[in-house]
Amino acid sequence: MIIKSLELTNYRNYEHLSISFDKGTNILYGDNAQGKTNILEAIFLSSTTKSHKGSKDREIINFKYEEAHIKSIIEKDEIETKIDLHLRPSKSKVIAIDGNKIKKAAELLGLSNVVLFSPEDLNIIKSGPGERRRFADIELCQLDNFYLYNLSNYNKIINQRNKLLKDIYFNPDLKETLGIWDSQLVSYGSKIIERRKSFTEQIGEILAEYHSKLSGGREKIEIIYEPNVSIDEYDSLMASSRNKDISAKMTTIGPHRDDFVFLVNGIDVRKYGSQGQQRTVALALKLSEIELVKKIVKDNPILLLDDVLSELDSNRQNYLLDCIGDIQTIITCTGLDDFVNNNFKIDRTFNVKNGEVICQN
Repeated sequence: MIIKSLELTNYRNYEHLSISFDKGTNILYGDNAQGKTNILEAIFLSSTTKSHKGSKDREIINFKYEEAHIKSIIEKDEIETKIDLHLRPSKSKVIAIDGNKIKKAAELLGLSNVVLFSPEDLNIIKSGPGERRRFADIELCQLDNFYLYNLSNYNKIINQRNKLLKDIYFNPDLKETLGIWDSQLVSYGSKIIERRKSFTEQIGEILAEYHSKLSGGREKIEIIYEPNVSIDEYDSLMASSRNKDISAKMTTIGPHRDDFVFLVNGIDVRKYGSQGQQRTVALALKLSEIELVKKIVKDNPILLLDDVLSELDSNRQNYLLDCIGDIQTIITCTGLDDFVNNNFKIDRTFNVKNGEVICQN
């Protein structure tokens, strides 16, 4: 699987950009704040419908204009697919595949698989549970349409139930209707818990192998899934927590409060690990993500590396670059010295300056 081309119109600092990628390693280099990351963001968004930065559509559209477009061509098994995203402030995205408008954004997910590694991925390890849930959800939604269906419905019902909890404050009689939402939450939520559990087992085996190699065999890692509620107790806890939920005006039980814990030699690396250990875990996790995609979809993902080499020491840099292999990779960096010094094969280079991209080979 590769991305052949990308066309941006009124996207962040690009009024218009057309770029064609090599199937091997592509380097986007230039000073900071020139627009390199925006290109990776657009590729990620055209595959997942979301910005890896968590940005809203209105923040992505160039401030001079009222709408933006992302057009990309991907290729899998020698078959090309055209993806067109139309972004408008305060409105849903309009998405077309091969010129045919799709009804739900979810239909796009899984068409292409991308793995993005950026310095912010340290937040998966260092920050709160929301970052770790987001990592698992983004990956699972690309790999499993059934999970996407359950998660989408769960999130809709959570929003509806939370609105009801606020309304109950003004109209206590509405409390009798909570049971309708509770049964649906338990149904969808239980399936999410089951899939997150199997995902943890799948990626955990791969993670242990990569982490062992990166640490020279000195450290052993485990990823532990910590569901907020067990499936067996879900129904009863939803019922017993109703008064608490009404008081808090929010749903306090369910997989939207799950967490994942990374233990290195039995120690929680988020709380007690060094920055070097946290970086090693983040790198091993991303390499595991690549391998998991390969196993499930039987194809390589598109790999996006956003200025991560500057965050890694030379040993981790070399290990990452050696692992790329035949995967199409698009890398952003400030200069080419690291690649030249390590005799790393570069198939196409682009200089990015002030929103202009110049292909140099």
